Amino acid sequence: MAGKIVCFGEVLLRLSAPGRELLLQSPTLDACIGGAEANVAVALAHLGEDARMISVLPDNALGRAARDALRRYGVDVSGIRWAKGRMGVYYLTHGAMLRPAEVLYDRAGSAFATVAEGLINWDEALAGAHCLHMSGITPALGPAGVREAMAAARAAERLGVPISMDGNYRAKLWEAWDGDSATILRALFGFARTAFADARDIALVLGCSFEGEPQEQLRAAAAAAFQTFPRLDRLACTIRRQTSVDQHALSAAMFTREAAFEARAYDLNGVVDRVGAGDAFVGAMLHALARGMADQAALDFALAASVLKHSIPGDFNLVQPTEIHALTAGEGLHVRR
Repeated sequence: MAGKIVCFGEVLLRLSAPGRELLLQSPTLDACIGGAEANVAVALAHLGEDARMISVLPDNALGRAARDALRRYGVDVSGIRWAKGRMGVYYLTHGAMLRPAEVLYDRAGSAFATVAEGLINWDEALAGAHCLHMSGITPALGPAGVREAMAAARAAERLGVPISMDGNYRAKLWEAWDGDSATILRALFGFARTAFADARDIALVLGCSFEGEPQEQLRAAAAAAFQTFPRLDRLACTIRRQTSVDQHALSAAMFTREAAFEARAYDLNGVVDRVGAGDAFVGAMLHALARGMADQAALDFALAASVLKHSIPGDFNLVQPTEIHALTAGEGLHVRR
């Protein structure tokens, strides 16, 4: 391993309607722990990487349960800080047929969203780090999130720690406080060596639009990103086409300054849970790059990890590297005995 991969973001309590029910159609909710950056940390740890989570949790039973959920899967939780406040929550209604899934956020005023300046010592948090991963969700939470995201990026730059940035645009969060998403995200993307973003993300950040078929838009967006952000070395994203909630086609693309790579498309029928699939892609890609995989192999591996996440309930991707390699090798669906 090249070193510790540090993930910074809010750890959330996920409450979801059981099965395909509407929220509170029956008086029952399924609970699990999640959050984009936490999902990446768990994916990395499950793949054998040294992953550290930097976050702020409420000093109560919910916060401790969230910490313990990450620790259970091998994530280093020594970077978690404690504060007064509440646990960030999101409610998930699973879709069905042509009714899409829906997320309802309840994160305003959480211990993470109101983090006090100086609570996180970024020199300590990034000690021994090979990479810092964060996303556009943290600044979307409000001024304190913007401040800490920028502090993390500046510290990483000063310490020579490469930054991985996932666009993860969340319109509902930005609208809640009328944040200037384009300006803030553009500043953060400017620090990134690796970006996980599609044409829509880049168009938002750069305040432009891209014409043509989806693949043409993606190529144009990658070219514009490389031209705008001199630190950027690599841009990757999944490409999803849906005919219903249960039927998807998933592929992926990656661009460097010298080359473009595409991965085969997988037909996904009977999707169990798509939440966290993008984070599974990110975690597997960071793992693959840390292990020195060639670009095409890294992309194929990351996409396969994302594909398998669709079969697992909850936010976390809990597949083993052997399972991912088996899928990329086309070993089939025979029962393993």
